Amino acid sequence: MLSGLSLPMLAALMTAGVLLDILLGETRRWHPLVGFGRLANAIERLLNRGRARFMRGALAWTLAVLPMTALTAWLCGWAGAALHVFLLYLCLGLRSLRDHNQPIADALAQDDLDNARLLTARIVSRDTNNADAASLAKASTESLLENGNDAVFGTLFWFAVAGGPGAVLFRLANTLDAMWGYRNERFDWFGCCAARIDDLLNYLPARLTALSYVLLGKTMADKKRAWLCWCTQAPAWGSPNAGPVMASGAGALGLALGGDAIYDGELESRPPLGIGRPAEARDIDRAWRLVAETAVLWLIWMGLLAGLVYLRGAVHA
Repeated sequence: MLSGLSLPMLAALMTAGVLLDILLGETRRWHPLVGFGRLANAIERLLNRGRARFMRGALAWTLAVLPMTALTAWLCGWAGAALHVFLLYLCLGLRSLRDHNQPIADALAQDDLDNARLLTARIVSRDTNNADAASLAKASTESLLENGNDAVFGTLFWFAVAGGPGAVLFRLANTLDAMWGYRNERFDWFGCCAARIDDLLNYLPARLTALSYVLLGKTMADKKRAWLCWCTQAPAWGSPNAGPVMASGAGALGLALGGDAIYDGELESRPPLGIGRPAEARDIDRAWRLVAETAVLWLIWMGLLAGLVYLRGAVHA
């Protein structure tokens, strides 16, 4: 492994990091990603000007991500296994997905649309000022399915590849995509590098996430529907990685997601995701449970791989 850690050790550290995230959640103050966001904004203001915006964006990405990743790699070599666990905890967002979305479900269940709109606006970029209950439930459910990959499974995948520094590399790259990866006048060329690198880093994790959503369908019909939606709907989605994740997740849940949404005051017609009924407040919890069950499935997979490696070593000893 790139981290220098054995697979059994990585499996144990990954389990510890996930448990720490579930127990503690994200830090309330001084979260490193908040500080990184400020650094990224400063770099962007400095470099996003003049000509050669693509090259300037590539330089900005390099300055923002590589020194931090190299520093964590050096620190892990000095501090050992405990730092790998701590870095994974800082990079994971499994519990935070529940903490940010469950209040939306609660507000919708109480018919408190004003609060539900305010809470939903904090996690999505679409306009929520006049959204009805179904639109808010759909937005939250889509966010859970997509961010399950971005905030959890992509991080776990790169932790398995390269330990704590791998998790840091992925989360920093994913954060820059969220900040710079827009197709508008300001970021179209400058943010292109950040968007493409995130697509590359997310390619395998997204498809493993989509496969996990298929396998975790409650019935065989759910599994077949999830697979069908992945194969037929994902290619029409603008993002090469969000499409498979959300289409398979919506199919596994038996929901009709995607479709029209309002961004910057304009109606945007998006491809359909899933097959079934419109999302409701109770589906927000169902979506989070699917993400949480996928996290458990990934830990089981890692444990099985670690066990096979251990047994193979014992046989050849």
